[in-house]
This record gives sequence, structure tokens and C-alpha cells, in this order.
Amino acid sequence: MKLKLQLVQDGEIIFEIPLSPMDWSREHLRNEFNAIEEDFQRFSKIFDALAHETRLRMMKRVMEEEDRTISFSDFMRDLDLNPKLVWENARKLREGGLLEKIGRGRYRCSEFGESGFMMMSFALKRLRKALEELEEL
Repeated sequence: MKLKLQLVQDGEIIFEIPLSPMDWSREHLRNEFNAIEEDFQRFSKIFDALAHETRLRMMKRVMEEEDRTISFSDFMRDLDLNPKLVWENARKLREGGLLEKIGRGRYRCSEFGESGFMMMSFALKRLRKALEELEEL
């Protein structure tokens, strides 16, 4: 089974990448790994932001709001968190570019956060399932 990741816009494939290292030339793999190194700091902040259950719950909660904004106190109440946990986790989400502070005690999902959180969540879920199927073969 050849596994590929495709990005489709209006029915047109705008990006396609094989997910099996055997489908890549050595040179192409080397170039991709070098590019990853160049973006490591940015990836690190994004992965760090999403590498904790509380931050995932916070992102899910803000995404549930029609205007993608939420207050500090709503995070505390809705997710049963103390102020220190809300502050620390909101800071990590801001550092990852997923959340913006828009006023005293109010947060908004950034444009990157909206699309990035959804895309990563859905894609990683499907990728995990596909990899589990490959393991079963």
C-alpha cells in the first residue's frame, strides 16, 4: 500500500507527498530533512503547544465558540482549571502561534490556529489510523 498525503483545493490537488521513505529518492529525502532543520524552531513551538491534553482541550474549547474567542474565566470554569494552569497553557498556545490575547482576560484563536489546529487534528488522526493499518499487514 502506497500512502500519500494530498492537499486538495476546489477539487484540484495542490500538494501531494508520499509518506513512505521508500517512495523517495535519497537526495529528495536529504533535502526534505534539511528543510525540516531550518524550520525546527517553529515546528518545536507548534508541537510543544499541542503536546499537552490541557492545551488540546483549550484549543477545542475556543474552536467551539462562534467568534473563536473565550475569556480566561471561561477556560477556568468550563475546563475546571486553576488560574495558574490557564495562564501557563495559554502562554504555550500563544508561543505556538495558535492563540492570541486580545484584551484583558480574553483570548482568540489566531488565523493560523484555526486552520492549523483543525488540519493537524484531522490529518494526524487519519494518519495514525493508516499507520495502524500498515502495521497489521
